[in-house]
Amino acid sequence: MTTTRERLIVAMDLSTLESVKCTLDNIGDAVSYYKIGMESFYSLGEAALSLMAANRKKVFLDLKLHDIPNTVSRSVKALCRYAPAMTTLHAAGGPAMLRAAVEAAAEASAQLDQERPKLLGITVLTSIDETEWAAVGHTHSIRDSVLRLAEMCRLSGMDGVVASPQEAAAIRQCCGPDFLIVTPGIRPLYGDKGDQSRTATPAEALRNGADYLVVGRPILAAADPRTAAIEIVKEMEG
Repeated sequence: MTTTRERLIVAMDLSTLESVKCTLDNIGDAVSYYKIGMESFYSLGEAALSLMAANRKKVFLDLKLHDIPNTVSRSVKALCRYAPAMTTLHAAGGPAMLRAAVEAAAEASAQLDQERPKLLGITVLTSIDETEWAAVGHTHSIRDSVLRLAEMCRLSGMDGVVASPQEAAAIRQCCGPDFLIVTPGIRPLYGDKGDQSRTATPAEALRNGADYLVVGRPILAAADPRTAAIEIVKEMEG
């Protein structure tokens, strides 16, 4: 059974190995799961993932793939050699792209004799509000769009989605109890929203049906990251 602590994913949005090592040392065993996103992966590449493995940390590899099905298929196969626990694709890439990723992940993981990474569809970024959503040509609300994308992901064989905590309850009702919901946009009771538009506290996100919470700046920018992580876990526990 997954513990509350294991449901917290710290966004390791850092660009030097020294800062990644320092963060791992500071937080220690308070956190077991880290997100390696575009900043850290593009800056550090395989070294960031090797460091996670050396410290026995689970990795959420968040690169948000979005391309034609063939390119995404080959990219997913390449990423499987890093053995991430979860990785992401933009749901807007469409059913054919998503199905190609699912097939590629299964094939590559079987060849590598390892567990297949969970594949998550990115729905609508948590920094986007209704005004920005309409500005790029969308006529449906964010909530309706997220639900349509989540259902498409489910029907395409994806394991879950990344969505704001404000849509988590509706996704859970639409897609069922086994569909993974990973929520960024988490701000503790004491935290500032920053550039996030659709946020919730840790406890609110879990009540809404989230499986995992992704938290970056409220931990990384804290004077004491370890204490900040521990306090967030306490909030998650209610």
